[in-house]
Amino acid sequence: MAGKTKRLTTAQALIQFLQQQYIERDGIEAPFFAGCFGIFGHGNVGGVGQALFQYPSFKYYQARNEQAMVHTAIAYAKMKNRLGAFACTTSIGPGATNMVTGAATATINRLPVLLLPGDIFASRNVDPVLQQLEYNYSKDASVNDCFKTVSKYWDRINRPEQLISAMMQAMRILACPAETGAVTICLPQDVQAEAFDFPVSFFEKKIWRIARMRADKKTIQEAAEIIRRAKTPVIIAGGGVIYSAATRELQRLVNRTGIPVVETYAGKGSLAFDELQNLGAAGVTGTPAAIEACAKADVVIGIGTRYSDFTTVSQGGFLHKDVQFVNINVASIDAFKQGAIPVLGDAKECINELDRLLVNYKVPLKYATAIKRGNAEWNRTVNDIYNKKTNSLPTQGSIIGAVNRFSSPKDVVLCAAGSLPGDLHKLWQTRDSKGFHLEYGYSCMGYEIAGGLGVKMSDPSREVYVMVGDGSYLMMAQEIITSVQEGYKLTIVLINNNGYASIGGLSQSLGTNGFGTHYKYRNKNSGQLNGKHLPVDLATNAQSLGAIVLRTKTLDDFNHALAEAKTIDRTTLIYIETDRNERVGGYAWWDVPVAETSSSASVKQSYQKLVSNRKKQRYHL
Repeated sequence: MAGKTKRLTTAQALIQFLQQQYIERDGIEAPFFAGCFGIFGHGNVGGVGQALFQYPSFKYYQARNEQAMVHTAIAYAKMKNRLGAFACTTSIGPGATNMVTGAATATINRLPVLLLPGDIFASRNVDPVLQQLEYNYSKDASVNDCFKTVSKYWDRINRPEQLISAMMQAMRILACPAETGAVTICLPQDVQAEAFDFPVSFFEKKIWRIARMRADKKTIQEAAEIIRRAKTPVIIAGGGVIYSAATRELQRLVNRTGIPVVETYAGKGSLAFDELQNLGAAGVTGTPAAIEACAKADVVIGIGTRYSDFTTVSQGGFLHKDVQFVNINVASIDAFKQGAIPVLGDAKECINELDRLLVNYKVPLKYATAIKRGNAEWNRTVNDIYNKKTNSLPTQGSIIGAVNRFSSPKDVVLCAAGSLPGDLHKLWQTRDSKGFHLEYGYSCMGYEIAGGLGVKMSDPSREVYVMVGDGSYLMMAQEIITSVQEGYKLTIVLINNNGYASIGGLSQSLGTNGFGTHYKYRNKNSGQLNGKHLPVDLATNAQSLGAIVLRTKTLDDFNHALAEAKTIDRTTLIYIETDRNERVGGYAWWDVPVAETSSSASVKQSYQKLVSNRKKQRYHL
């Protein structure tokens, strides 16, 4: 093609392209990529590695685990409201496939991350290359094909010039609120190092503008008319409220109309906890008032939610015989769920328009009074749980309370898996829209510490409290090293309950007595894993990775440790053991299959409960 060109390797062209990608929303413009995480091997060291070495202005970050670096990138993008991202590069083979879990986490949570795995030789003159998976039926496949099902866009660059069209498509997806997720660009190792005369225009500054899409006029008027007739409406605030920066608009709407709000994991922080219309957590891990409001709602207004089974109480949470749904969402896949009136559009724009259309609407006084009472009652319950004292080990609820009360409004609590997310969803009193960071679309064990690093990188001014159980800690803790290396201080609260407490509780509820969820020796007499607790010292492990460690036993010790950790400028881990049997109560059921036939009386009893609860389930079409 005619025009000015620049001769670069494919990898060099890629890095130069990434440096020139910008994002803009509401007139605020910023570089889209903050840099590149990477672990080098023979499949990328001479290509992308050389390019990063040649262009140090595109910052390279050294990671310790490929999955973890994707988690860090995800957390960064979440804190940036999807207006910033990282690239992640790996070698061919195990380095690449280690990112598959991270890709799934990003795509399920609708968060942008660019994955750049090395690949087999496109020329095939070296065949098979080290770490190449061979197929009898095709040479046009590699382990990287497994990314296809967990990526929103996937491509393989078999010729240098293919990079041009591939990267434009990649950026279109990454920057689109409705389509974003993991984007995987597979880079054959020979092609990475091959040169091509790329058009100079490929390296010019490109601004990707995030348009605030307005809803169809007739559809939103129909939605407003349905809400105007409502006697017991409820708003389910999902992550889209926060990503759209629509929290003030939501506050104004609900303060004026009195419509209550229940929050999903991703949407927690849409309202401050003490707003009178905030009934707290929605769904399976929800508060009593929130669960009751959804059960009795005649109109459910979903804003930026994807209606996971936790939110819908496994489709048994909306019990009004004539319930109607109105869904505001930028993604049509979510807008049409629950048989809703699909209001396709940006949350901020649509809330403003609804506020205008509902100018004279208020919920009935009796309903408004019940909402305020529900908010006050739950806040009293939270304080009781925070203040609960036992004669044995501290409770998980009291530890959450200590962190919540000690932290500043803009500080961030982060978690992902185990029993902590459900307790945090109910108990954490959020005071800032970015103060609660839960990865619960995938609930990926091991996300916590790596995710905490991403949060801190996105906003170093905030204290980041990573709350993690021993099970998740054992999955992935090594990014402690990266946080120390880069000077991003985290406060890690490691709660040890000697096993998988969350699944242990679920197992108990299914009649299987916590089987396989304790960290214990195998008993020589029974042959089962029910001997003494294992002599594992996770605090010493954290210390070996570079963290300052504060060991605590009592709640008073723990409070003193929080104060001491605040004065330390390096990643600090506070270790405490809890009683796994002292649990925060639940108020809703979750559809988890139970064996239909069993010789165990406890399993039979659990199955009968399941049959009874499933009678509440409905199709909303």
